[in-house]
Amino acid sequence: MASSSYSNPPCAACKFLRRKCMPYCVFAPYFSPEEPTKFANVHKIFGASNVSKILNDVLPHQREDAVNSLAYEAEARIKDPVYGCVGVLSLLQRQVIRLQKELDATNADLFRFICSDMPTTTTKTTSEQLP
Repeated sequence: MASSSYSNPPCAACKFLRRKCMPYCVFAPYFSPEEPTKFANVHKIFGASNVSKILNDVLPHQREDAVNSLAYEAEARIKDPVYGCVGVLSLLQRQVIRLQKELDATNADLFRFICSDMPTTTTKTTSEQLP
């Protein structure tokens, strides 16, 4: 089949860049036509040329992860231009610290509750319990 009769819809990247999407398009497997904002965000932050270079430099089995990382970072940068993913990580780290403190306090309360239910009488040693 000749490339001129290639009839698949263009990937989101080629559609955004207003170019013909060829069968060997490096973007097509990772930027489907159904997700146009994914490529638009990545392009806005990293540029199509840089993304193309990254995809060509990464091993084929790592490309999907690379694109997902780029898309996540691009979305984070658009939401928070200063901190991007670092801001998200910092927020999550603060939540983990807060939850760890809450867990520690709950465990301390549980320990106090268990200790308050224990009988206050002294227990016999093993040798005293034997007949």
